[in-house]
Amino acid sequence: MFTGKRLIFILLTAVLFTQAQAQVDTAKVRQKAPKREFRGVWVATVMNIDWPSSVNLTSDKQKEQLIRILDFHQQSNMNAVMFQVRPAADAFYAKSREPWSRWLTGKQGQAPNPFYDPLEFAITEAHKRGMELHAWVNPYRATADANYSNIAANHPTKTHPEWFFIYGGQKLFNPGLPEVREYIVQVILDIVKNYDVDGIHMDDYFYPYLIAGQTIHDADAFKEYGADFTDIRAWRRDNVDKLIKMVGDSIHKYKPNLKWGISPRGVWRNKDEDVEGSDTHGGPSYSENYADTRKWIREGWIDYINPQVYWQIGNRAAAFDKLVDWWGNNANGHHVYIGQAPYRMAEAHSPAFKNPRELPNQVRYVRGNPRVQGSVYFSSNSLTSNFIGFTDSLRQNFYKYPALPPIMLWRDSIAPNTPQQLTATSGPKGVLLTWQAPAPAKDLEPTFGYVVYRFNGDEKIDIDDPSHILLIKYNTDPALLDNTVEKGKKYIYVVTAIDRIKNESEHSEPFSITVPLL
Repeated sequence: MFTGKRLIFILLTAVLFTQAQAQVDTAKVRQKAPKREFRGVWVATVMNIDWPSSVNLTSDKQKEQLIRILDFHQQSNMNAVMFQVRPAADAFYAKSREPWSRWLTGKQGQAPNPFYDPLEFAITEAHKRGMELHAWVNPYRATADANYSNIAANHPTKTHPEWFFIYGGQKLFNPGLPEVREYIVQVILDIVKNYDVDGIHMDDYFYPYLIAGQTIHDADAFKEYGADFTDIRAWRRDNVDKLIKMVGDSIHKYKPNLKWGISPRGVWRNKDEDVEGSDTHGGPSYSENYADTRKWIREGWIDYINPQVYWQIGNRAAAFDKLVDWWGNNANGHHVYIGQAPYRMAEAHSPAFKNPRELPNQVRYVRGNPRVQGSVYFSSNSLTSNFIGFTDSLRQNFYKYPALPPIMLWRDSIAPNTPQQLTATSGPKGVLLTWQAPAPAKDLEPTFGYVVYRFNGDEKIDIDDPSHILLIKYNTDPALLDNTVEKGKKYIYVVTAIDRIKNESEHSEPFSITVPLL
């Protein structure tokens, strides 16, 4: 028999042990590899940051280099590429009303020779590797510097000089002009209508970042179009609001399932400016870029927001952890992908990022917030350089297994039907899987691709476990050769169908096969 105190002690110990075990189990679940996660990387073309590495590369060398970049990120199980196609009112794609970019061929307006379409090529190669391609456009920058002598004759600064002001030596579109907003929408629709992109992605350059001693020369536009405003700052924010709403409405008129997202600076407003702002002291997009970024995601004008949270956990001015949580709490059920900064590991003046645990801990923190759906890394070269072994951490730990992008239910919530008649045949090169394409979905949307899963003979079928994903296919070929099988082993296969927004069907009937020893 136990005394009363002894019994209380035993019961209390049991409760505490149960709570501790629950915390451990919760931690395990939280850190379990996710089946759905956005894993993006920016491939910057401006100033040849990532690709092409030089304007002197031949077309074939450019293609080879881009394939190497995509292969590298595929090996890290990245599933999205933000590919910069309009860095300065110029183009890395053929079907454009703007001139070819000088960062492609060395001379603005000069097409690649031999001719090819870089955006078309990038889309095809990304999809071969199960990666989304988001066309990244800069909205307002028209020149990257004050050297205007290298501008092509058909560049908008030449054909419509009245659309621009100069700030910090750069020519920038004037966001206060209605014809400018309409022009930018049409530029984006050129991409939407002519290319099989998965998303349109805009960066953080709206009104220009502050430069001491510089003035935005838009007083005339305010006088003509700002009658409803007493404050020019509110009018500027409204100008950007109008563009964001117009772009989203226009994109989805033509392609309802196309993803539309923006990557602003990490701080919307600080708490000392607005009680609803973040507990930070960083430069706010609201007052410095006249970009009411929180409004866009809360109103559902954009599908995802990708804030550039380029500070370390615990940073005094703008803590990574505080901003991740703030954005997660302000997305109104839409997606948040955190912009992370592996490039800072190479900066001499960024000691916090020299800590090999910093970026891995950031990935853990992002995963620990259920309102945040993934990360995008700036930029490609910083991952291919594998600074402080961070890419190794992604490959060996965080991104060891593939993942599908998270679903946007407000775009499409209807999953495809199930593939039928899966069969497997063993041959000298491996196991050949074939199946029958599913019947059209309820919304009549065609199948975009398939996910093939493989289990060992004694394993329970669980398609929520990404470690069993053999391949994510962004094409409709109903076949796959599994050349990684071992002789004498039994395998079970199932296949699912996915649509454009990556809704997934139920899995097919399983098919079991034992690979012959001979």
